[in-house]
Amino acid sequence: MFVFPIGLIHCQRNVGHGNAVAIGRLSSQNPGVITIANAAFGSKPDISDDLLAKAFQVVKRVVGRLQAKF
Repeated sequence: MFVFPIGLIHCQRNVGHGNAVAIGRLSSQNPGVITIANAAFGSKPDISDDLLAKAFQVVKRVVGRLQAKF
């Protein structure tokens, strides 16, 4: 089980070979707004280039260009 604080962007990766199951729950109907681009490409520490490339279905070169803007 993972619990994430309010407003914290997060990602998870299944490093195993089988399927994963995720169940999400929010504390209210209005959980707030987080700009994904700022949080994903401008995060410190950086999120892995491989993970971002796979998540956004782009090549790592594009991820590098996007991260340079943040």
